[in-house]
Amino acid sequence: MPDTRPSPYFVLFNEIGILHQLSRALLEARLPDGLLSSHFGVLNHLVRVGEGTTPLAIARAFQVPKTTMTHTLSGCVKHGLIEMRPNPEDARSKCIWLTDKGRQVREDMVAAAATGMGDFAEHFPEDKVEALLPALTEMRQFLDKARDEI
Repeated sequence: MPDTRPSPYFVLFNEIGILHQLSRALLEARLPDGLLSSHFGVLNHLVRVGEGTTPLAIARAFQVPKTTMTHTLSGCVKHGLIEMRPNPEDARSKCIWLTDKGRQVREDMVAAAATGMGDFAEHFPEDKVEALLPALTEMRQFLDKARDEI
């Protein structure tokens, strides 16, 4: 009888996908009214990789259509989380910058997510989580670098 077990690569990405869904639900339960996980994603991206980037560059980073990202960015502007300024290198486009409120909301959400991890942190101590991070970071960096080749 042939081995019908899925490959470990499938199982890995399946688990990561499920973890993403569950962690997003945890985050969304703590977001202020009217904010979505996509808004937090933009704030987190700008803090992590830097501000002053274009909507198209952010859309590419999130691998979503520009129209989808434009909608997300509009929500962020509406909530006062980001501002769009003229692109000094191309007057036809804009660059995205965090507002003080956007930075604070992001910091508040990171803190809220951490406080919501009580049972998780008891079951998975920090050292166990930290042991996973190098391999996960390496996988993300590999996939990020190869995104246009996949």
